[in-house]
Amino acid sequence: PQGTAGELLLRALEDLSELDFKKFRDALAHGDLQGRCCIPWGRLEKADWMDTKNLMLDFYGGEAALDVAIAVFERIQLRNAAALLRESREKDYRRNYKKAIRQAYSCIKDQNARVGDNVSLNARYSKLVIVNKHRDEEQREHEIMAMGRRHAEIMKEQASSSIAVGELFKPGPDGWTPKVVVLLGAAGVGKTMTARKIMLDWASDKVFAEFDYVFYIHCREGNLLTSQASMTDLITQCCPSSSPPLTEMLGQPERLLFVIDGFDELRFSFDRPQSELCSQAWEKRPVEITLSSLFRRRLLPESSLLVTTRPAALQKLGKCLECERYAEILGFSEAERKEYFHRFFENAEQAAAAFQFVRGNETLFTMCLVPIVCWIVCTVMKQQLGRTGGLAQSPKTTTGIYILYLSALLRSLSGQLKRGMPGVLRRLCCLAADGIWKQKVLFEEKEVQGYALDQREALPLLLNEHLFQKDISCVSTYSFIHLSFQEFFAALFYLLEDEGEAWEPPASPTRDVKKLLDSYDNSRNYFMLTVRFLFGLLNKERRRELEEEMGCKIAPRITQELLAWLQNSQKTALALLTQEAAVIRELEVCHCLYELQDEHFVAAALDPFTGVYLRGLNLNRFDQMVLSFSVKNFPKLESLDLGHCSFLSRTRNRMHLFFVFREKQQEEGQQSPIHLLCQALEKSGCKLKTLRLWRCCLTEVSCGALAAVLPTSPSLTELHLGDNELGDGGVRRLSEGLRDPACRLQTLR
Repeated sequence: PQGTAGELLLRALEDLSELDFKKFRDALAHGDLQGRCCIPWGRLEKADWMDTKNLMLDFYGGEAALDVAIAVFERIQLRNAAALLRESREKDYRRNYKKAIRQAYSCIKDQNARVGDNVSLNARYSKLVIVNKHRDEEQREHEIMAMGRRHAEIMKEQASSSIAVGELFKPGPDGWTPKVVVLLGAAGVGKTMTARKIMLDWASDKVFAEFDYVFYIHCREGNLLTSQASMTDLITQCCPSSSPPLTEMLGQPERLLFVIDGFDELRFSFDRPQSELCSQAWEKRPVEITLSSLFRRRLLPESSLLVTTRPAALQKLGKCLECERYAEILGFSEAERKEYFHRFFENAEQAAAAFQFVRGNETLFTMCLVPIVCWIVCTVMKQQLGRTGGLAQSPKTTTGIYILYLSALLRSLSGQLKRGMPGVLRRLCCLAADGIWKQKVLFEEKEVQGYALDQREALPLLLNEHLFQKDISCVSTYSFIHLSFQEFFAALFYLLEDEGEAWEPPASPTRDVKKLLDSYDNSRNYFMLTVRFLFGLLNKERRRELEEEMGCKIAPRITQELLAWLQNSQKTALALLTQEAAVIRELEVCHCLYELQDEHFVAAALDPFTGVYLRGLNLNRFDQMVLSFSVKNFPKLESLDLGHCSFLSRTRNRMHLFFVFREKQQEEGQQSPIHLLCQALEKSGCKLKTLRLWRCCLTEVSCGALAAVLPTSPSLTELHLGDNELGDGGVRRLSEGLRDPACRLQTLR
């Protein structure tokens, strides 16, 4: 602003001696001003400080006047004056930059917000559990589903203590300070919210005081930047004014932090030879070269980077970035989930009622570990609290949550728009499936229009519109509210009836579900949630709800194909290893069956199998419920082998995803970590012969639950409990079950 620039300029002129001030005016009238016009001497000859300041502002404008003043100071050898003005200007700019960042990042929009509906970020934000977890570089990380479950396989160790965001760039135990931090997390776990909170807290002088400037670059925008851009161009785009003091900013690169949000969304190739990279911040190159040069530390190597990404992109990231510290967002602890409910509802009674309901449903509560799911659950709870039936009919599967949320969105439409929604939803499903096959989450306007999706009032409920700078103009792009919603609609694509619609999609993927399942077999992570939704949408009650709300017909025509695929996927893996009877070797099978919630189908699906063989998994509460659901409905279960698996459970106050259960720390009377599994075995009526729980971190408390299983499973003849810390008390408890006349156990190891 001219007012601020004028104040800085006036202070600088007032500090000059009379002789230096005369030299300044003379150079302003007759010197080389680097292409800028001189001010006539006649207007400067008798001008005082105030007059000179006003003339310069009139001739050049605020920021340019400061540039001219600095250039003149240096020309007349007043280097101290030039340095002071440059420093004052930079401090003033930094103050205004922080103010602009506070304004830009202080509010968020809920993902179903109407125009004008804003929520304070500080009022809504709840602290996330972030662990500083060091992993083997060669170990591949699996994509985390945004449904409250953690990685399918992780190193079996207790996670590091939760760390605060402000500690990410603090020195480690060895005193070494990292320059590059990668913040991992599943889709919807809160990476972008954390990145925005970092921006707000830095601008509020709460964190990262060691950085003069923090710049936020969202990778979705990077995908659409096709023209050439220098690093200074990218910095300028982050700044509120068009002429930031770039020279001063870049003069201390060690005091710059770049927050690179959503690295996994970049579609660039980073396999560039070193010779193609640039090292000058002012050099214009293709955006992918500029960003690659920043990541590979050829450009501004003294600066710091904070990169957020989903775990599936770690390999790509490793090709272009030497990460110096990994941290992982695990989600909400139990205390923070409760806090989130209270922040969301604001009404204490409603918050308490909703939280208690979700707390009583272990699946919903577990899924609320992930912020996006917590938000969905709170959204649907708020809708249901306003109804006659209250919270009594809330669904408990991921599919059910999403259907209920979609229903809440569609109910807000006018009658005329709602009548046209079946066609819109069918086309939306085509778009979603096409995007899933192409691994694409951002659609340009012409792609959306290609699917005849142009109903402006209806689409914002289901698609988010984004405005991005592309070359010298702005373009509109669209994405689903969240990637998991895209996967939900992609699954629905395989089930919706066409109903004779004349519209032809531009290049829609085939509806051959076998092709999807084959691709899923080859690339588990990317199609995992889509396949789970396929099973969930086969549930009769879920289909009825969707048909009523959407007005579309949903055909369960793929039931037999899903059944055959599920059985063959396990048999094929088995054939490659041994000749023994068919067993379930992947927990994901149980997740799919749980999503369906059809006991008859589950029994039919598991009929060819005689056992479950899982190794080295950390089974959280949701995993245990999912596994127990299959065990309870397993008609021919003879062997259950869970060697080296950990049963993660909750403590009284907090639940952490990677917390390896330590029962000896519990008070007497609290539930055993394997109680869900033991309950399922008691109720299953199966002919279980062998139960292996070796090296499962079991202690005394587990023995009570196991003792109760022994008399209810007369076919059980072999029990393996080696490498656990059962203690004398545990052995005594186990002995009670062994003495029961109904117990037929022959081997105990």
